[in-house]
Amino acid sequence: MFKIDSDLKKANVSRTIRFTEPLFEELNRLAVKNDISFNLLVLQCCKYALENLDPSSKD
Repeated sequence: MFKIDSDLKKANVSRTIRFTEPLFEELNRLAVKNDISFNLLVLQCCKYALENLDPSSKD
């Protein structure tokens, strides 16, 4: 299960990414609700996705 925490607060690589408006709004709402930054939420979502990736998709 996805759990929001602050273990990725020391991220230091800068990248620009684009979101669809509905996805941005949903992520932003979730970040505000959990009192964390949008960036931290996106990092945690990416980490969770990679940790739960289908093994056949990793190649």
